Amino acid sequence: MTDHGSTDEAPADLRAPRPVLEHTTIHTGRVWDLVSDEVDLGDGVHVVREWVDHPGAVAVIALDDEDRVLLLQQYRHPVLSELWEPPAGLRDVAGEPTVRTAARELAEEADLVASSWWHLLDLYTTPGGSSEHIEIFLARGLTPVPEGERYERTDEEAAMVPRWVPLDDAVDAVLSSRLHSPTAVSGVLAAAAARARGWSTLVPVTFD
Repeated sequence: MTDHGSTDEAPADLRAPRPVLEHTTIHTGRVWDLVSDEVDLGDGVHVVREWVDHPGAVAVIALDDEDRVLLLQQYRHPVLSELWEPPAGLRDVAGEPTVRTAARELAEEADLVASSWWHLLDLYTTPGGSSEHIEIFLARGLTPVPEGERYERTDEEAAMVPRWVPLDDAVDAVLSSRLHSPTAVSGVLAAAAARARGWSTLVPVTFD
């Protein structure tokens, strides 16, 4: 393994694209595509990588005044399971700022509006096979969407079950492998870590 040197700083991922010699769309899907790239890794090494070209997504860790996190039970067919997840959704509106997408998903999936927003973390869900990038926000100051203005949920979303879970209990559920959604696992642990630091690591975001 190459040693890139050691410092006292924690490691940070580095964006470093390699030249793509040939790009092919294998399948055009309803939401994401399957593509193939021939990639030049340098020193004469060329590889072919097939991966899912994903539009990206957002998720919301919504905490109430009692530090309970909102989780929604939703059926996920690829894993044949009903998973507990935070409100989340695709970045499917061109040019929409991610915090607005997050606010829209919170209203549509949970019938909630938040008065305060912070950036919590970013993650790639499956970097070896998908470009999916998720930005996770922390939302507080929650109030319900008025009855007459609520979004009509369909398909899997129509059967979602909400549950407010104390943050410490949610952490226990993650550490005991009772939660498996990447947004739930990473978002719950990040929120708990931020709380342990007095929320000092959070970056506030606005809709300006």
